[in-house]
Amino acid sequence: MLTMNPTLLVGPSDWDGARMPQEEFAARTAALWRDQPSAGGAIVYGDRVNHAELAYLTHFTPKLEAALALIPRAGAATLLVGGGANMLQAAKPLTFIADPRPLRDVGKTVAQWAREQGGAPVLIGGAAMPYALHREIAETLGGELADRTAALQAQMCRKSARELTLLREACATLAATITAMGAAQRAGAPATDVILAGERAANRLGVQDVRTLFSCNGGRTLQPFETAVERALDPLQVYMAVRQFGYWAEGFAVLAASPHSCAQRASDVLRSAVERMQAGGRCGDLARGIAQAVHPLTLHPVTARVAGNAIGLALEAHPLIAAGSEESFEDGGVYSLRVGLVDQRDHAIVSVMVAVHGRGNEVLWSSPEAAG
Repeated sequence: MLTMNPTLLVGPSDWDGARMPQEEFAARTAALWRDQPSAGGAIVYGDRVNHAELAYLTHFTPKLEAALALIPRAGAATLLVGGGANMLQAAKPLTFIADPRPLRDVGKTVAQWAREQGGAPVLIGGAAMPYALHREIAETLGGELADRTAALQAQMCRKSARELTLLREACATLAATITAMGAAQRAGAPATDVILAGERAANRLGVQDVRTLFSCNGGRTLQPFETAVERALDPLQVYMAVRQFGYWAEGFAVLAASPHSCAQRASDVLRSAVERMQAGGRCGDLARGIAQAVHPLTLHPVTARVAGNAIGLALEAHPLIAAGSEESFEDGGVYSLRVGLVDQRDHAIVSVMVAVHGRGNEVLWSSPEAAG
C-alpha cells in the first residue's frame, strides 16, 4: 500500500556481502540478459522514491538525489550518483560497485559507454526518470529507448532463497512493532504514544524506513502521524510498514481490548483467501472471491479496489490483487493480502504477508486477533 514517504532516507542501507553476496546480483543480471538477448547493456534509473529495480541490480538506494547505473553484458557496472563529488564517499558503502562517479555530463558519459557495448542498451526505471534526463539520454543514443522495466519486475517477483530469508526477518520486525503498539494500546496509552511505541520498536531493530497510519474514527478513515492525539482509542485501527535490509513488510491490525466482531469476520475471510492462493492462480479470481465472501457486509473503501499486491524491494509491486487483474500468482512470489469490512457499526482492516510456493503457502506475518 502506497503511503507518504520521507523527504530524506536516513536508515541503514549498507551493502552486506554476507547476507547478499555479489553472486546473487550476478545471477540477477544473467537472468536479465536471458530475457533480453539483443540488449548490449542496461541503463537503470532510481531515485529516493522509485528505486526497487536499481536496488535489485546494484543494492544502491539513493538517499536524496537520483542515481543511474550503466550495466554492461560483460564487465563491471558504472554507478553515477547525484549530489556531486561530496556524495561519493557516502555512496560507496551502499553498493558492491567499486568507485561510483558523479551524475553529471550524462549524455557524454552514456554515449561513450554505449559505444563500448555490443548492442543498443535497454532502459529500466524510465517512467520515474525526469523528462529532461530521459530526453538527453534518448537523443544521445539517437532515438527512443526500449523500456524493459516490466520484464525485470516480473523477474523480481520470484524471490530467491536469500530474499525470502530477508523478508522473513522484516516480517519478524513487523510483528515486534505491532506487538509493541498492542501493548501500549491495552495499557490505555494515547493514540500518539501507541504509534510512537511501534516506531521506536522498529527503529531499535534497525529498520531503514518505517511508515504508519492510524484511525481516529473507529477505522472509517486512515491518517498519517502529523499532530498529537492525546486520547486513548479503543478499538484502534493501525497500519505499519517497515523496510529492513531493503525489503518491505507491511500490515494492518485492529488493536482492541475486547472482541471486535467486524475484525474477526475480516480475519475469517482473510484466512480462507490465503488457503485459496496458489501458484498459477489468477489474482482477479481471488479478489472476486473475497468480495463474494464478505456478503452481506461491505468491503472497506481502502481495500475495495485492490485487495493486495506483490511486495519486496518495492512496497507496492505488480501484480495487484484486484478484480480486473488477469495476472497470476508466481511460485516464489511474496504478497501482501488485506481484507477490510464495514458493518452497521464498525470498520476493520486486517492483512497477511504470504510467500506462495509450489508446495503450498507460507504465512510470513498475519494480523493478531482483535481481542485483548
